[in-house]
Amino acid sequence: MIRKEEIEHIGWLARIELREDEKELFEKQLSSILDYFAVLDELDTEDVEPTYHVIGITDVVREDEPKEALSQSEVLRNAPKKEKGYIKSPRML
Repeated sequence: MIRKEEIEHIGWLARIELREDEKELFEKQLSSILDYFAVLDELDTEDVEPTYHVIGITDVVREDEPKEALSQSEVLRNAPKKEKGYIKSPRML
């Protein structure tokens, strides 16, 4: 069970101000989450092989194939502001 002081400390770490009713709500919710982790800790996983993906993904990286680049007019077509054939953006200092 998580204590109210721990909720206040978590709020302080997150730099958020919590009302009393929010503290009580989060105390119940976080305690419920931690109770669920306790249930998961009771499971026997000794013979279970660790997985990194739920489905059997072996290679998610595609081959890098060169393609023809967009033309200047195609690039500028969606630009909100253009000037002298370039995309105009706000000045950065």
